Amino acid sequence: MSARRPYRSDVSDARWALIEPVFTAWRARRTGPGTTARVHDLREIVNAILYVNRTGIPWEYLPHDFPPYKTVYDYYAKWEADGTTQQVHDLLRDKTRRAHGRSTEPTAAVVDAQSVKTSANVAEASQGIDAGKKIKGRKRHLITDTLGLVLAVLVTAANVHDTTGGKRLLDDLAAAHPSVSKVWADGGYQNSIFNHGAGLGIDVEVVHRPGAKGFEPLPKRWVIERTFGWLMQHRRLARDYEALPQRSRAMIHWAMANKMSRELTGESAPTWRIETDIPLTTT
Repeated sequence: MSARRPYRSDVSDARWALIEPVFTAWRARRTGPGTTARVHDLREIVNAILYVNRTGIPWEYLPHDFPPYKTVYDYYAKWEADGTTQQVHDLLRDKTRRAHGRSTEPTAAVVDAQSVKTSANVAEASQGIDAGKKIKGRKRHLITDTLGLVLAVLVTAANVHDTTGGKRLLDDLAAAHPSVSKVWADGGYQNSIFNHGAGLGIDVEVVHRPGAKGFEPLPKRWVIERTFGWLMQHRRLARDYEALPQRSRAMIHWAMANKMSRELTGESAPTWRIETDIPLTTT
């Protein structure tokens, strides 16, 4: 850890210990020109990514006590492209499931989608209009387990129907988690997704909304709504700021990694801050 004063988004020693082996192995595999000089601390790169993820700032506005923003983004892009980001996410998900007394491989899941507006840097070809939500932007298609942990994620233009995205997610789910045999969905999905799921050995069931007016958590499906709430606590996900959909997907993985690592170490707030950073008061 560097001598700088910590930010609230920094990983603690305990959180870093959970994921450090992945990054150490990644660096050890690196060969070729320029890879022998280990200039930047990988923990600081992770801290910088989490700072952007949590605060929502543009990359070029990273504070100067982090590594250069172009370097940080280069690592961010490399880790997305070679699967390192997802490897970290999946490692933490497996640990979180075990901490809840579950097997690492789920048997049931929930599917849903969320449309969000995009920023001005996102190309028109990567956007669309969700007529139902009246949102121009992108759509996040998610499948979570019954704890709300992400099993599969797809980012598309907002005009892609939930059913279309859901079918692609089911394909990914069946390939990565063949143990899942049950998926709950809402009434917005068309009948073709049920047939598609059946062909993969997955029973897709609709959870209908109650007829009464007002808000009421839906059985089974409320867990994925909570997941979308977890994501929106990370301001970089309040809109979609990423030029490429796959980088948006990576930002979701980082948000969930942040959430899961805090849960695993019992850190709802940083416990490693030096006492002089923020004065403590009692009431």
